[in-house]
Amino acid sequence: MSIAIQVQDLSKAYQIGQIGTGTISKDLERWWATAVRGKEDPFLKIGETYDRAVKGTSDIVWSLKDINFEIQQGDAVGIIGRNGAGKSTLLKLLSEVTSPTTGKINIKGRVASLLEVGTGFHPELTGRENIFLNGAILGMRKKEIQRKLDQIIDFSGVERYVDTPVKRYSSGMYVRLAFAVAAHLESEILIVDEVLAVGDAEFQKKCLGKMGEVSMSEGRTVLFVSHNMGAVQSLCNSAIILNNGTIYLQGKTSKLITEYLNRNASSVSYYKGAENPDKKIRFQEIRICDENYNPKSEIFHDEHIHIKYTLKFNSSLVEHDYSIFCIVLDKFKNRIFSAESPVISCESMVLSIHPNTLVRGSYTIYTFIHKPNTEQIDVAEDVCRFSVIDNNSWLNIHGDYDYGNVFANVSWING
Repeated sequence: MSIAIQVQDLSKAYQIGQIGTGTISKDLERWWATAVRGKEDPFLKIGETYDRAVKGTSDIVWSLKDINFEIQQGDAVGIIGRNGAGKSTLLKLLSEVTSPTTGKINIKGRVASLLEVGTGFHPELTGRENIFLNGAILGMRKKEIQRKLDQIIDFSGVERYVDTPVKRYSSGMYVRLAFAVAAHLESEILIVDEVLAVGDAEFQKKCLGKMGEVSMSEGRTVLFVSHNMGAVQSLCNSAIILNNGTIYLQGKTSKLITEYLNRNASSVSYYKGAENPDKKIRFQEIRICDENYNPKSEIFHDEHIHIKYTLKFNSSLVEHDYSIFCIVLDKFKNRIFSAESPVISCESMVLSIHPNTLVRGSYTIYTFIHKPNTEQIDVAEDVCRFSVIDNNSWLNIHGDYDYGNVFANVSWING
């Protein structure tokens, strides 16, 4: 199998603050050194850290630094990482939207990209005209584009508006047409950023199915950026984790997702809320406890799991005016089930998950205090990580087989 994308020592730096030196004499000195003598900029200061959370003294921020990887033709690769890790910058470099500061990118084949909403289409042209424009950019002839036209329009679902300028499209319509164009035109490489989050759930599912078809059936290469680990897991056969502009890990998708989630999730089964006197009510702390109310991060599947809330009231509340909503998430951040209870005038509440509910696995919670359909008062997202251990259930004989997240209350009937 041939290499579709090869990246060597790739780095991208951005200038921050004022670009000028501040004086005409220094600007002339810079021009003389760089333009005339071909030397390094004498006023360039290179950053000593790539961490976006650290304030440095440099005029330069490295969005990517010393990136190296190879992607085989036909691979579907997930690019994952926290906000600011450099994912979108990498895709822009691969799509030739921007140029690298240093390093090389070798790409075999044509690239179709779906990056931010607004890129790739001319706002004054109609949807139909933009389809032909994108095809022409990829080097396709008009007859080739014409053969794909009906498929693109049908997939996007914007047939009624295809002869309307795209500047009048909603963001959802724009993304649907943009993805349809990128996926159906004859490119060897498809690059998709997390812009798909703009679309509705049904269209996202449709897009994931199409990307899987593009990779497995058509042998095209797919690069996919998303915070939805379930989508990355189902689509991609390998992944790359970016961290502060560098590659942290690369390899098989399932292993990397587990490592990424374990690294970024709360490592303890305890959450302490921040002081905020402006909130009428807030989470003071949340703990995962066993059936004896002892704090615990590992609990057997056939035991009670207690989520104990300690609340802080900063004002008097009308009974049942507010409620606590709790969502249990699996390791891919899929929502397993939810529960809600009115807040009564007491500082401690417990959500009890019955034995034989959750199967073996790692879980967190997403919980908030709100006035239903009105306002959200306090929120704790992806906290209180805990593990459920299989205590010799009937499912245990299947080993590492993925058999879901819950023990369903079902019956088998003969006849």
